[in-house]
Amino acid sequence: MSTNCQSLFCIFMSLSICFTSVSAKEQNRVEDEYLWLENIDGEKAMSWVENANQTTANKLSKDPLYQEIYNDVLAALDSKDKLPEVNIIGDYVYQLQRSTEKPRGVYERTKFDLFKAGKPVWQTVLDIDAMAKRDKQKWVFHGMSCLAPENKHCVVYLSPGGGDAHEMREFDAETLSFVENGFRLPTAKMQVNWVDKDTLYVATDFGEGSQTDSGYARQLKKWTRGSKLADAKPIFEVAKESVRVWAQRFKHQDQDFDLLTDAPGFWTRKYYQLVEGKPTPLQLPDTAIILDMFAGDYLVSLKQDWSYQGENYTAGSVLLINPNTLMEGKGPVTVLVKSSPKFIVDSVVVAKDSLIVSAFEDVKSSLYRYYQEAGEWNSDLVKLPSSGTISVVSVSSETGDVLARFEGFITPPTLYAYNAATGLAKVQQQSATFDATGLKVEQFFAKSKDGTQVPYFVVMNEKTKFDGKNPTHIFAYGGFRVSVTPSYSGSYEDLNGAYGKAWLERGGVYVVANIRGGGEYGPAWHSAALLENRNKAYEDFEAIAQDLFDRKITSAKHLGIEGRSNGGLLVGATMTRRPDLYGAVICGVPLLDMKRYNKLLAGASWMGEYGNPDTDDWKFIKQYSPYQNLNKGQNYPPTFFFTSTRDDRVHPGHARKMAARMKASGQQVDYYENIEGGHKGSATSEQTAKRVAMSFVHLWRNLK
Repeated sequence: MSTNCQSLFCIFMSLSICFTSVSAKEQNRVEDEYLWLENIDGEKAMSWVENANQTTANKLSKDPLYQEIYNDVLAALDSKDKLPEVNIIGDYVYQLQRSTEKPRGVYERTKFDLFKAGKPVWQTVLDIDAMAKRDKQKWVFHGMSCLAPENKHCVVYLSPGGGDAHEMREFDAETLSFVENGFRLPTAKMQVNWVDKDTLYVATDFGEGSQTDSGYARQLKKWTRGSKLADAKPIFEVAKESVRVWAQRFKHQDQDFDLLTDAPGFWTRKYYQLVEGKPTPLQLPDTAIILDMFAGDYLVSLKQDWSYQGENYTAGSVLLINPNTLMEGKGPVTVLVKSSPKFIVDSVVVAKDSLIVSAFEDVKSSLYRYYQEAGEWNSDLVKLPSSGTISVVSVSSETGDVLARFEGFITPPTLYAYNAATGLAKVQQQSATFDATGLKVEQFFAKSKDGTQVPYFVVMNEKTKFDGKNPTHIFAYGGFRVSVTPSYSGSYEDLNGAYGKAWLERGGVYVVANIRGGGEYGPAWHSAALLENRNKAYEDFEAIAQDLFDRKITSAKHLGIEGRSNGGLLVGATMTRRPDLYGAVICGVPLLDMKRYNKLLAGASWMGEYGNPDTDDWKFIKQYSPYQNLNKGQNYPPTFFFTSTRDDRVHPGHARKMAARMKASGQQVDYYENIEGGHKGSATSEQTAKRVAMSFVHLWRNLK
């Protein structure tokens, strides 16, 4: 949630929130008795959090299994040869390397040619732990962006506690030091892009009236070196109801292209090109996304069918269109990739004189290089392993080199370097963090309520008996076009095989459900579960649970489910819809109170996904909103909630209130709130290991 707000609690605590909500048993509530838990740092709320954390620690952390799993998870997370996230910037490859000694990480670099040869010599760029100690601030590194092609002038982002809001500081990549009296912005949810070495496009919190209802910037300004931020030149402003605004500068030959983006909704865009200082609208459907620029043309991804100049272009296709064509409404359109059920475009990345396209077929990846020859577009398959996930990690705009990562459920990640001239080379392969001997991966399809065939993967031992007694764990997401593909972590969270030690090696069966709402089958798979059709995602999930029962892989009392963020809403909704299907639930950083979600932090930005509960949309939202549909007379599966006090995307009040209401009705609830960590839920390996260990102890205690 592919994919930046201050708490609105002070506004809404002054209101008397009274409404009637109807549960599955027509239970009426005249008020929200736990509204006070939305006060993020309030004394009463934090006292409740501390007590809940202590109760959970006393229960789960003292289980004999906890320390075993914690040690295994921490070892996996801090594995010496773990593949870190790398980024090519100019002649260098940069990476953030965490360790037991440096839990917040060392940002370091090596020459790209040495890295590609497997002989890196790492140079420290930033020691985040040392900075945190010096500044007395729990910094979490959020990345570095540099001005090409020199890549000397950079900006570094540092988040206090790991939330989406961060501080920005200018950094010199030659001297490896922060620039004295350079560009600097205080902590906020911001978008910053280089114009030239002395100028930035800045969208941030400029003060009263400068933010949208979603808590992002609505004003875009051009900030010149040496001037005060207050004197930055206004360029563009969007409506308060929009999600946010930002700008990018593209270069082609000697020409600059300044693209301004207004996001009126989460899934809509209005694009403008800055011409002689004036925003000129580009004629595109509002669901289309401009991905980048290639050879002077915009790279456009279609999310709905488009009829233009007498031609029809299908959703999921990728087009190349000249800026003049989009401003004038006439001119040629090049179809680079035409999407089909057998070729679902996942990503397109510009690599100097070619384009790198990753695609899915039945949630299995492939990678292609697209290039022009004699005026015609051709494509070559990059011959990486199959039956796993291929992701483009980084691309050199100067040499065309591509770094691509391959991994599977039981196959450790491997990093490859690809160049059209020199071919494919293995750069780095990490060692296994769990024993995959005897394990197998199978893909099945379940028939959903409306007849749709929904895929899911099962990871299990070859000798697994289909007797309905196997402890089984489903992970799913089902929203925001997020595709959950085969990974060594089992989910989209980078756990580096920890689930293999905590679950598979101990005899568990692991399932990943590719339900509607995600992007596994393109834009239509996502839109099938939008707004009033949200129930389709939950029906898909429940159909997979039933299919596991029908195949006798497991049964309800042995089935545990997990989801994070929108996935937390998923498991909360299906738990209250069908509590009979599950034996345990893990609900992480979740949305749960869908009556108020749009009033909390970034919630208003997601109304394009869920709808507006302050309108007639509540009629369909209330059918699944977990918080409103809890029934005092119903027994629910034992549930482990986790969140973060510093999550400034999904308000921790969702998890707090749901846990409190369930506890009050006598349900078995374990609750853990990490004080830092942002929407990821944790900021260091130790914090992650603690939470993951408690999660799996919760499953083993309830599903054996």
